[in-house]
Amino acid sequence: MNPLVRWFHQLGSPPYFDRFAARWTPWCYLAAIVLLVVGLWQALFVAPADYQQGDSFRILYIHVPSAWMSMFVFGLMAFYAAIALVWRIKLCEILAMACAPTGAAFTVITLATGSIWGKPMWGTWWDWDPRLTTELILLFLYLGVIALYNAIDDRRNAARAAGLLAIVGVALLPVIRYSVVWWNSLHQGQTIRVFGESSMDSSMVLPLVLMVVATKFWFAGSLLARARADNLRREAGKDWVAKLATTQAAAEPAR
Repeated sequence: MNPLVRWFHQLGSPPYFDRFAARWTPWCYLAAIVLLVVGLWQALFVAPADYQQGDSFRILYIHVPSAWMSMFVFGLMAFYAAIALVWRIKLCEILAMACAPTGAAFTVITLATGSIWGKPMWGTWWDWDPRLTTELILLFLYLGVIALYNAIDDRRNAARAAGLLAIVGVALLPVIRYSVVWWNSLHQGQTIRVFGESSMDSSMVLPLVLMVVATKFWFAGSLLARARADNLRREAGKDWVAKLATTQAAAEPAR
């Protein structure tokens, strides 16, 4: 068997995933914190002020990475949910449901920073703009997934029901992405392009890259931590969980 394929098979084992998550979660959080500190320093003190918006544009360095993550996490959640529904892989159910709280948090940050940024630009805290409205619907979808998962006692049935909602809801993502193109929107158009020339000055790009990578690492740490906790709850009563608890208790210094 191919070593990479073998590794993925091993990762699907609850004990192996527990060890993997316990090992890499702290490193993901550490990388995220370092990148966040450097990125915020670059954003606040190194990047020049915008020639039109002045210093108020600096909220972009929180708003844009959060907005990108709100959509990325939902797409990943739907991807895991689809795998879980088709191949009945329990770990994918756990990972899909672990995505929802962090994705919802990114969406709240996106809406909050968008409102703060919109006040001086648009003269109002909120407008039923297509981009803002679709992002708000995305938050409701996240909350719906979380509520549905917690409303059903059986964890596997709960994950399947909530996962189906995530799969249906993924159709909203292209609507959010192209809302400023399809409708007359107050929201500014695309400034940064992965392919093609961006309209953002190169001196302002580095802090944004650092913040985007930082949010990715923070999400990875959060995903592993939440999935590990859910995995342990589902596996409670198994021999390997009892041995893990015994080992951790023995490792604690005597009080």
